[in-house]
Amino acid sequence: MSANDNMMEEQEAVTNVDQEEQQEHTMESADIAQEETAGDARVAELERQVEEHQQRYLRAQADFDNFRRRTIKEREELAQYATMKLLNQLLPVVDNFERAIAAAKQNSDFEALSKGVDMISRQFSQVLEQEGLKPMEVVGEPFNPEYHQAVMQEQSSEHEEGTVLEELQKGYMLKDKVLRPAMVKVSSS
Repeated sequence: MSANDNMMEEQEAVTNVDQEEQQEHTMESADIAQEETAGDARVAELERQVEEHQQRYLRAQADFDNFRRRTIKEREELAQYATMKLLNQLLPVVDNFERAIAAAKQNSDFEALSKGVDMISRQFSQVLEQEGLKPMEVVGEPFNPEYHQAVMQEQSSEHEEGTVLEELQKGYMLKDKVLRPAMVKVSSS
């Protein structure tokens, strides 16, 4: 084999290697392009999902804001009209007071007026009891600052120290809470 033949073989080998490298490079470029296309599609899908979640979040936030405004409005209306039921129950009592006053002006029968006012007082007490208002029974009970307000003390050998001797102003409970503590006189030693 001559030197020329060797050179030609070397050139052919280099050419074959170059062609193989070009093919590999072309395949790598195609793979990269395919991966970029897939990556771009993935990015586009993720951007779409982000936008969708953003829209859901904004709708949920708007729904919550509307709910909050609606409940505030309902609470204000409830507070404004909470006494409507009680006032409806008290209107007959007011009517009876007006009738009693009109009857007293027409004739001078104070005994009938007294009976009428007593009946109205009982009717009024019934309405209050229906709403859960009860007067406290305090005389003879041990003093309790949660239920009683001591305004006087009196020495007493008959009663144990700290016993309520007298009720100066009625106390009232509304269901299970103190609406107004009773003003009382308490025994001391």
